[in-house]
Amino acid sequence: MDYSFVKFLSLVGAVCLFLYGMKVMSEGLQKAAGNRLRSILSAMTRNRWMGIITGIVITALIQSSSASTVMVVSFVNAGLMKLAESVAVILGANIGSTFTTWIVAFFGFSMDTSLFTLPLLAIAVPMLFTKKSHYKSIAEFLIGFVFLFMGLAAISANVPNLKESPEVFEALKQYSSPTFVHMLLFYVVGLLVTMVIQSSAATFSIVLIMATKGWIPFEMGCAMVLGSNVGTTITPVLASLGGNIAAKKAAASHVLFNLVSATWMFVVFFPFVRMSAWVTQALPFGWVDPNALYSAVQAGQASTQQLIASMSWGLTIYHTLDKTVSMIVILPFYNLLVKAVEALFPSKQTDNDTEFKLKYISAGLVSASELNILSAQKEVVLMAERVERMLGMVKTLLHTKIGSNEFNELCQRVEKYEDISDRMEYEIAKFLNQVVDGKLSYDAKMRVATMLNIVSELESIGDSCQNLTKTLLRKGEAQAHFSEYNYEHIDKMFAFVSEAMSNMLSVLCDMDNVTVDDLTRSYDKERQINEYRNKCRDENIENINAKIYPYSAGVFYMDVICEAEKLGDYIVNVIDSVEEQMRRITTEEVGKPVITELNPEKAIRRD
Repeated sequence: MDYSFVKFLSLVGAVCLFLYGMKVMSEGLQKAAGNRLRSILSAMTRNRWMGIITGIVITALIQSSSASTVMVVSFVNAGLMKLAESVAVILGANIGSTFTTWIVAFFGFSMDTSLFTLPLLAIAVPMLFTKKSHYKSIAEFLIGFVFLFMGLAAISANVPNLKESPEVFEALKQYSSPTFVHMLLFYVVGLLVTMVIQSSAATFSIVLIMATKGWIPFEMGCAMVLGSNVGTTITPVLASLGGNIAAKKAAASHVLFNLVSATWMFVVFFPFVRMSAWVTQALPFGWVDPNALYSAVQAGQASTQQLIASMSWGLTIYHTLDKTVSMIVILPFYNLLVKAVEALFPSKQTDNDTEFKLKYISAGLVSASELNILSAQKEVVLMAERVERMLGMVKTLLHTKIGSNEFNELCQRVEKYEDISDRMEYEIAKFLNQVVDGKLSYDAKMRVATMLNIVSELESIGDSCQNLTKTLLRKGEAQAHFSEYNYEHIDKMFAFVSEAMSNMLSVLCDMDNVTVDDLTRSYDKERQINEYRNKCRDENIENINAKIYPYSAGVFYMDVICEAEKLGDYIVNVIDSVEEQMRRITTEEVGKPVITELNPEKAIRRD
């Protein structure tokens, strides 16, 4: 057989084009429906049946069970989905993955792909140059769809012609007998190929080409498809490596389900294959026994379109029945599966909040960029809650005797929290920059930019709390003492700041549903803080002159008041970032600004 190295490289390139097409298609659809996917996954998992339906729908839409299971791992990692809910979605994702095989069988082996690939490109490419990011995402989906079938056609055109190599054909014949050992061998081949290319759909397409060319019988193709079902679990496993224990549990449930499914399927493998062949022949489309193609090729007869279609649809039907029946068989043991995963990965409880640890994000989960926005958002909220606790510590320090053990312990605690806030800012920003490297929708890019601004402001709040602690330490060293007047006004100022902080947290916890009233409330509180700072500053000189408190106390008093006002500035900067995101997204959606400037001071600075 004359098969050159260039021909081999062409085959590898064809496989790469197929995989790239799947990647572009999946990412384009995720960008086009990123928000909707997040909403569907978070809302439609309230019970196992809705979770299964959600897994089927999402996987059918994005054409990748690996991508959908990575999304599930991301959701579990972010605390947005419980393990029991994730198992239901994963069960559905296994069935949803068969949708891709039906598309490949129909378009790739039942019709001429050239009839639609170039016309689709003619539609998609001009859409790339439109201003609407939504249209651009749809264009990427269509282009990925075209690349997928171009790659499939190129694979078929560049595989070696085994008819010209009798020795290779004879070697394959040695493994064509339907024995358990041979089935296990091809099962392992399918598993390894899928682990390498991380796409069960690509493996299925390769199996289809091998089977429709008559290289392997129907049983061997089914064994490779069965192996690919287990091999595809490698992607969520890799994604969970850097995640928390919950993410590892979600990935483990995927592996466990597919292993159990493959194990029981091996027990009934040959009867199940025969049943799939019977179903193929029973359907009213003129299909025959899928193995008829292999028998014809072995006998030296020419393959016909009927034989090719029967083989491709037979493998597709086997794949679908395998996934569906496995889900039905395992569903009664659903709770047992969840308990088994819980036992494999026992949770470790820790209450030490002075140790740095990211809870929801990790570098291992950036493969689903759109969905990782939620993980980052949860981590930002966690950081905001931490700096709010710092503010509470400072309020306690104000009324704690300087030099006491309680005071010193609180000072050390504030210092540790400030160090953690610095590290959280760095790690969250680093993660967001990795997310930006992926394919993101316009909405997601705005969210990333907003969160980068927010974590910077939250870190400044931590710095400000540390500055307040240092001010109180200097006050103690100077042996200055606040009067009841000082404490009364400081407490009132901190009450305003605490209210502003609470408003900020409520906005961050539900950024998708922030209203103009929420933002206006925060801006009103900021004006109240500024006005009260001005009032205290004006009265301070008069009070010192009137001997209400000494000059040294007045200096530290105003240091505390002014630093508290800075806290209000950092808080309102967070609100400004959220408002800016709302303005940009709504402008993108309707084509013109629909939200006016809500912060008068910001408008003045902008002018």
